[in-house]
Amino acid sequence: MKSTKHIKLDALKAAFPHTLPIMAGFEFLAIAYGLMMNLKGFSFWYPFLTALVVYGGSLEYVIATMLVSPFAPLQVFLTALMIQARHLFYGIAMLDKYKGTGKKKWYLIFALCDETFSINCSTEIPEGIDHGWFYFWVTFLNQCWWVSGALIGGLLGSLLTFNTKGLDFVMTAMFVVIFLEQFLKEKSHLSAWIGFGAAIICLVLFGKDQFLIPTMCVILLLLTALRKPIEERSVERP
Repeated sequence: MKSTKHIKLDALKAAFPHTLPIMAGFEFLAIAYGLMMNLKGFSFWYPFLTALVVYGGSLEYVIATMLVSPFAPLQVFLTALMIQARHLFYGIAMLDKYKGTGKKKWYLIFALCDETFSINCSTEIPEGIDHGWFYFWVTFLNQCWWVSGALIGGLLGSLLTFNTKGLDFVMTAMFVVIFLEQFLKEKSHLSAWIGFGAAIICLVLFGKDQFLIPTMCVILLLLTALRKPIEERSVERP
């Protein structure tokens, strides 16, 4: 029987390769975030602490502007809620997977981000690997990549200047690749087309700044309503 140390180590070895693509994107964007914070007059501690505590890529970029704007707590709260509301749906989707993870669940909930959700939701964990520790290491490593990048960017900010325009496309490209990989693995593509169609329709109806939450709501309702047909098609197709 494996010792606790070997169980953790085996899970780390299994999780690490899955986080390498995330590392490439996170380090790049987080360094740019640290540089941007420095250019706005903040010490390297600010991007480091926000990456460690807030840990929300899109929101952290917005925070850089909020911190130099007039004090408006209600506006900050609503903005943060709008930007990060999608994590409510991520959390619902991970309820079953995170069952039985013990005290690790609290950290898994706190540090759940888009990229961690994509890996933990879709990866087929090798036989013999503890699921709870696999989820933990994926979550922990991804946050380490982001925090270390923000710290490096903050430290380099006083020495370099960097135009961050267009950097968010790196993460967009990565999500396209993750989507295509998952699309090819699925037996039935009905759920994928539901997500794609809902996003297009809500984008047209609500505009690019307001479409995210309506899209999530529509997807949740449709997937709930069509759960049985989706499951049946997934089983029937070879």
